[in-house]
Amino acid sequence: MCSILEKIEKPDDLKSLSPAELQTLCLELRKEIVKTVSVNGGHLSPNLGTVELAVALNRVFCGEDDSVLWDVGHQAYVHKLLTGRMNQFLSLRKFNGLSGFLSPEESPYDKFYTGHAGVVISEAIGLAKANAINHKKDASVVAVIGDGSLGCGIALEALNYVQEANENFILVINDNKMAISRSVGAVSNYLNRVITGRRYNRLKTALKVRLRKFPFGRRLIQLIRKLERITKSLFVSGAIFEEMGMKYVGPIDGHDLPRMMDKFEKIREIKGRPIVVHVITEKGHGCKFASERAEEFHGCGPFDPETGCFPEKKSEISFSDAFANSLISLGEKYHDVAAITAAMSSGTKLCEFKKRFPERFHDVGIAEEHALVFASGLAAGGLRPVIAIYATFLQRALDCLFHDICLQNLPVIIGVDRAGVVEDGPTHHGIYDLPFLLSMPNLQVYCPADESELHEMLFYAYKIKSPVVIRYPKGSAGVLRTAGVPFIPGQAEELRAGKDVAIWCAGRECATGLRVAEILEQQGVSAAVVNPRSLKPFDVEKLKKDAGEKVVVTIEDSQKEGGLASLVDSAVVNEKHRRIVHFGWSCEAFVPHGKTAQLREKYRLTPELIAAEILKSLK
Repeated sequence: MCSILEKIEKPDDLKSLSPAELQTLCLELRKEIVKTVSVNGGHLSPNLGTVELAVALNRVFCGEDDSVLWDVGHQAYVHKLLTGRMNQFLSLRKFNGLSGFLSPEESPYDKFYTGHAGVVISEAIGLAKANAINHKKDASVVAVIGDGSLGCGIALEALNYVQEANENFILVINDNKMAISRSVGAVSNYLNRVITGRRYNRLKTALKVRLRKFPFGRRLIQLIRKLERITKSLFVSGAIFEEMGMKYVGPIDGHDLPRMMDKFEKIREIKGRPIVVHVITEKGHGCKFASERAEEFHGCGPFDPETGCFPEKKSEISFSDAFANSLISLGEKYHDVAAITAAMSSGTKLCEFKKRFPERFHDVGIAEEHALVFASGLAAGGLRPVIAIYATFLQRALDCLFHDICLQNLPVIIGVDRAGVVEDGPTHHGIYDLPFLLSMPNLQVYCPADESELHEMLFYAYKIKSPVVIRYPKGSAGVLRTAGVPFIPGQAEELRAGKDVAIWCAGRECATGLRVAEILEQQGVSAAVVNPRSLKPFDVEKLKKDAGEKVVVTIEDSQKEGGLASLVDSAVVNEKHRRIVHFGWSCEAFVPHGKTAQLREKYRLTPELIAAEILKSLK
């Protein structure tokens, strides 16, 4: 028998469902999300918390010109299921399958790519302005943002502009932590019923029309608005939004589907000013283990859908673990060390540092720009701040790195996590920051090949009085180097000797280079493997020597243009008889989502394919 969910091909199909069928649909949506995420991994608890909200929004705002926008996109799996992607949902996050975030390539219902937080309000204001210019009077623009993202700098900039733009759009705050208000109860509910009621708003509109005809009409209208604002501010926590020029509605139970649909139907009829709707939801709602362990299931790998248990993991240490452990050692030795994260304490493994040194740990929320400028303030005050941040999120604060850290030559250490291709696709790949970093005066850039080298680099970075970036990938940081040459920036380390080819590898790609060298040796080609260790400063002398004697190969888990490949090209630009082959990601097209092994296969970056290409070039 066909389920209700299988019959939904577009949001308009929700209109024909009865209240009982809608409730059944919510159960089916949760079941489908748990089933798929348990196999593919993904964001479980955020999506279980938005089931009723997504159903209500897609049912009410399903007009041809309506737009429902979701901030970040990791809370929009239900939106995908309700907009014609049910048959593809089992391919979620798989190579050539559905993205784990929103993508205009997948559906016209996804207006924007969304992988970073805080942008949805600006998008909504822009769309609303375009609708006004294009005379689409009946078009509704709805933007859903999480309470954590609301503090993002971009979101605050957009809120500051709302009153200036004064366009008709609806901002839905998905509050799953009670971060904004606890203002619930009879008075709040009564005021919300009044201000969203049809009679109230029709009466207010008619009164405004008549008052404008009188000499003092406009002043009376202003007094009425002020009285309404003052009355609401006594009982409702939305006064700040009212001051910004938005009508505030809420809080509303985000799991009470009939009530939400009723509110949104009434809100849809209110025109002439932006509206903010405060919805209270619970992460992981409807799934016991996901609600009890909401943070653990925010973004997770495969698990048992019945018990919520994860498969046993290998005991190998990751680069994130290695960085966090080394930072604890640094903090134990030097009491001026402070750690900073931008709402990613779990992902960057800084939770233990927080427990050990709570007074020296700072989580600034989703505010990467603030994190870097705040670090500059700590450094100027005599402390030694260490920031742990994903490469993709560092992109949002590159100007702050230039203006507030490098220009002042302040001793800030930045651990750039997830530096390289990851599973989540173009919004999350950490391959685009290196060209900018290498162009920064005063900034040194290190790329550790394994755990011990990362530890050494972090302690070395503490000793110098200038900014340092340490870039490391998501994977294993197990022992790779055996030479144990002391780390000195600008001095490369030869991991393996060879006379025909010199393979220069950035960071963990040394493992790839060593495997390539083994394959080449089987074909009678002697290959050296070189770990440059630091890309800035760079060992130009060693490179020139290799280029004069051997074919030089570069391997990097970053964009070739502006990365290690460009460093090598510029170093030997005037040298004769040079032969160079580069392997890395190209800037000609965005790299899609999928398992990293599949992406490397597609882009010919596996050891076997690299070795084959080198042999071809030698012939």
